[in-house]
Amino acid sequence: MHMREALEALKQKLNAEDYIADDALVTTLYIAAKLNRPLLIEGAAGVGKTEVAKAAARGLGRELVRLQCYEGLDESKALYEWNYQKQLLAIQMGNRSGQSVNGLFGEEYLLERPLLKSIRSEEPVVLLVDEIDKADAEFEAFLLELLSEMQVTIPEYGTVRARSLPFIVLTSNHTRPLSEALRRRCAYLYLEYPDVAREVQILTKKLPGLDEALAEQVARAVAWLRASEKVTKKPSVAESLDWAEALMALGAKELDEESAPATLGFALKNNDDIREIMADDDFIRSLL
Repeated sequence: MHMREALEALKQKLNAEDYIADDALVTTLYIAAKLNRPLLIEGAAGVGKTEVAKAAARGLGRELVRLQCYEGLDESKALYEWNYQKQLLAIQMGNRSGQSVNGLFGEEYLLERPLLKSIRSEEPVVLLVDEIDKADAEFEAFLLELLSEMQVTIPEYGTVRARSLPFIVLTSNHTRPLSEALRRRCAYLYLEYPDVAREVQILTKKLPGLDEALAEQVARAVAWLRASEKVTKKPSVAESLDWAEALMALGAKELDEESAPATLGFALKNNDDIREIMADDDFIRSLL
């Protein structure tokens, strides 16, 4: 298949999964998958980083394996854990029968966590390492073996090499700098908030029955809110959808001086932001 055709086919697959992707995203995603390079996606919270992995998994017909990162995440939650209750039961049964117990760190006692599951799967999966910047630097360093060698090491068990090669997507809100070692191993994509035209596409795609004129009003209002210095918690794409859906539920035909204040809490989920914007005459004027 010609490159242009391949890119268009991938774009259509994502579109079929209700993900409206621009050309830069499609190209980067295609190349990363073709080269089997982990893909690091950075951007503000709510721009759709996680949705890229979800849509890619559905579009490729693969299972999505998700590891949600957080401070204090360690190997026992991310990679593997031993079934201590089963091991203890085996020891107790061995003591009763007078037989020694061997192989307590064998296959039957091994509990898979997301990282191990992703490389032991017989069929390739999409592995989403979500919000890697929330994990500690120590965990990030531990992850490098998987990203570089497609294998992991379990001290009591040995080295586990990938049965199939997962497509790995890492997301980051850039709450802390990531190491250069991790960045070198990844393809890179920075996601911006969608422009008005693409946000209209997203709204009408996700909300069948939404009037396109109302969708454009919502998209323009959300773009204004994101650009405002008075808004500390910028509305995400999900909150843009919430706002449009609330207006539909209200039966509003347009975003105006009456419907906007009544539904603004669906876009700005922070009381200080709402008060600041409601006191700003420029916001109402921007709707007219």
